[in-house]
Amino acid sequence: MTKKEVGHNFLARLGKKRLRPGGITATNWLIKEGRFSRDSQVLEVACNRCTTSIELAQTFGCQIKGIDQDRRALEEVRKSIQAAHLEEFIQVQEGNAMKLPFPDNSFDIVVNEAMLTMLSEKAKIKAVKEYYRVLKPGGRLLTHDVSFSDKHLEDKLTQLRQTINANVSPLHVDKWQELFKSCGFSQVNYHTGKMTLMSITGMIKDEGLLGACRIFYRGMKKDNRQQFLKMYGFFNKTGKELGYIAVASQK
Repeated sequence: MTKKEVGHNFLARLGKKRLRPGGITATNWLIKEGRFSRDSQVLEVACNRCTTSIELAQTFGCQIKGIDQDRRALEEVRKSIQAAHLEEFIQVQEGNAMKLPFPDNSFDIVVNEAMLTMLSEKAKIKAVKEYYRVLKPGGRLLTHDVSFSDKHLEDKLTQLRQTINANVSPLHVDKWQELFKSCGFSQVNYHTGKMTLMSITGMIKDEGLLGACRIFYRGMKKDNRQQFLKMYGFFNKTGKELGYIAVASQK
């Protein structure tokens, strides 16, 4: 195992399917805000395993395009889409959030979970402006990221980066709202809560009891134990005040 393995890749290798800070609770809030229907044209940016897209297609029968920069993830997700018999509903391709390969006004809804946190301030702005561009008038952007409401928690961000081996840049709740408004979105609604990525109750809610047990079992194997315990300790002790924000913004 690579010692500097990025946190979400590490958890995915252990079998975690929901790699989002607010888990299924935040995703379900976004889906409710999205007002999906069979006629919805949807784009999921940084689709990774397409967990959300697969559920949306199964529930609403909407048309979804997914993009990601991870070719290996796309190879795996194509197998998952085929296994779920959803090839006519979901198409995935390689793509960059800051230069989306789609015309203006193409989508009713853009979904982007746990990716903007990974970008610098300038890159965040560039990506959100791209989401705005490809949305139809009245379209909705649904995002889900790491956040905090206590400004004193900014000193925890260095530890977060060291823990997950990624140069993440979460924003204060107020700053997330300002970001979307500054890029042109007229309505910005949000929901916040505690991060559940590695809490026991969050794991069970997201992955089921058997799935959670399987992740903990694999995490405690010799090759994984050090990184697993480091992440578990941070998210449940040192950085437990960090939370998630789910934001629904309308063009």
